Amino acid sequence: MPGRGALCLGLLLHVLLGCGSSRQPGACPAPCECSEPAKTVKCVSKNLTAVPPDLPPYVRTLFLTGNRLARLPAGAFPARRLPDLSALNLSGNHLRAVEAGALAALPALRQLDLSGNPLVSLSPQAFGEGGSPLEELALRGALRDHGVLLSLATMLQSGALRNLSRLELADNGLLLLPAGMFTALLALRQLDLGNSSLVGLRNVSFQGLGQLQSLNVSDSSLGVLRNGTLAQFRGLPALRRVGLGHNAWVCDCTVEDLVAWLKESDQAEGKEALTCTYPDKTLGKALLKINGSNLNCSVPVDLSFTWQKNPWSALSKQLQNVETDARVHLFKLNCRVCKLKNILPEWNCLL
Repeated sequence: MPGRGALCLGLLLHVLLGCGSSRQPGACPAPCECSEPAKTVKCVSKNLTAVPPDLPPYVRTLFLTGNRLARLPAGAFPARRLPDLSALNLSGNHLRAVEAGALAALPALRQLDLSGNPLVSLSPQAFGEGGSPLEELALRGALRDHGVLLSLATMLQSGALRNLSRLELADNGLLLLPAGMFTALLALRQLDLGNSSLVGLRNVSFQGLGQLQSLNVSDSSLGVLRNGTLAQFRGLPALRRVGLGHNAWVCDCTVEDLVAWLKESDQAEGKEALTCTYPDKTLGKALLKINGSNLNCSVPVDLSFTWQKNPWSALSKQLQNVETDARVHLFKLNCRVCKLKNILPEWNCLL
């Protein structure tokens, strides 16, 4: 029966052609570039608004940068589809929200870069209830929102990222840090807080960070380091590098502990280049050359604050106790006035 044979042949061809046109497992998503030998996928500057759902399961390194992802919802990465993904770069994606469970389905994830995203929401449960094996986290320029900073602190304190060895929080204009933010990071080796506006570390605890090797607080607004903080530095056996350059050191009576530590310790990087900012008679003078006769004890300046529900109000009250010249020196230094005004408009009356 030729009619029936022709029908069967037509059905067979339809099935074969259909199978040939479907995407094969492990195929590369259309807008991306993939290398199976290198286990790498690059989806860079493709105007993507969501994570491609058909990423090849062999991928270990994923560059998903320069897109328009706005948010990472729960299940952004399909469960058990990417068992070997260990390095994920999501920088510069206009991300505003990372929701609970967004990164929960990545059992091998070790490196995550969220830098350069204007985050306004970061769920403390972003990695799921069981936490993550993550070892390196970069959030450079992504913590401009105060609520996101508090959410990150909650996440870190919960132990969800207990395996972190490297944490990059630079370029965030941070003024103060939540109390006990790093205490659960017992494996931490490198902490970068540079290029911020930190005015004190009194509220920051480094106790228990026995593996910490490098701490960067350079290019900030530190005016003094108290003996309590310096004692913590002394008690960290692995700490070899503390970056303190380009800060607003106030050389009055409060600087004595810092100077003593600098003279006795090899932990401070480039300590010979550290200089005074205030008062005028010590401007530009090397901290290592400061002695008792150089100090002006009539103007005590304390720029270390206790974290409160409204730290900005507390900071304003503290600054009102500092004479006007000191405020001008400290907060106009390194052209930070505009940045601080954007963060805290009510400071206009102080600057």
